[in-house]
Amino acid sequence: MEGVGLVLEGGGMRGVYTAGVLEFFMEQDLYFPYVIGVSAGACNACSYISRQKGRNKRVTIDYVNDPRYLSYRNLWKEKSIFGMDFIFDEIPKRLDPFDFETFNHSKQRFIVGTTDVFTGKPVYFDRESVEDVLQLVRASSSLPFAAPTVHIDGYTLLDGGIADPIPIRKSIKDGNLKNVIVLTRNRGYRKRPFKYKWLAKRKYPRYQGLIDAMVNRHQVYNETLDFIKQLEEEKKAFVIRPSQPLSVKRTEKDQKKLEELYHQGYEDAKKSYIHLKRWIEN
Repeated sequence: MEGVGLVLEGGGMRGVYTAGVLEFFMEQDLYFPYVIGVSAGACNACSYISRQKGRNKRVTIDYVNDPRYLSYRNLWKEKSIFGMDFIFDEIPKRLDPFDFETFNHSKQRFIVGTTDVFTGKPVYFDRESVEDVLQLVRASSSLPFAAPTVHIDGYTLLDGGIADPIPIRKSIKDGNLKNVIVLTRNRGYRKRPFKYKWLAKRKYPRYQGLIDAMVNRHQVYNETLDFIKQLEEEKKAFVIRPSQPLSVKRTEKDQKKLEELYHQGYEDAKKSYIHLKRWIEN
């Protein structure tokens, strides 16, 4: 497993697909030495590294209809459609405790991608470089227009999926010659250009870097998909992505749809497991 990275895309509530994939990995005792994620991918990675089976499903699907988790009421209370205090404080510290001890003693390296709103560039944090990993994952999950910025180590940060939505190049730069990549979009998906530059200018007049990153995001995303396809052809990447058409939105609240996507992730990982093991070993 040395030199094999695990790269996790975000996607809001589409991240339950990744939760299903990681659940199967945990059942097989398959833990990669290097994990990098952004947004929902970083959230799911935490319970994977802390070895808490079933937790990702519980803290997303089971709470999604709680207005403290996801509702427009939160916009008034926290300036975020997702209840960030509820998700990153109340749930992990009281309602469904996060196993900080196991997480902190894990030998897995964990990198979280964020976006610097002033430069529009990605900023990556190693979990060992920050005191509060939940605050770090919160920064990576703070969507523009829907959540306030987060301040860490002198940076002003938002959603990691803006600047580097699928951080495969960072994993390669860190020395991983082979990478397992979990995507939350179907094969053939291409991101469309950003349509709300005018709104971004009104919302973030001081953050030109962020505006530029949002405008260019579709190009970065689609170029990254092309790069991943090349890596697949070279046998340097193993991609797991939804095998069935998606019906789940970024802010999906339909528990049945979320359950179906979670189980799809589990089954897709299960079906690819033999091929994955052979790919790792070769």
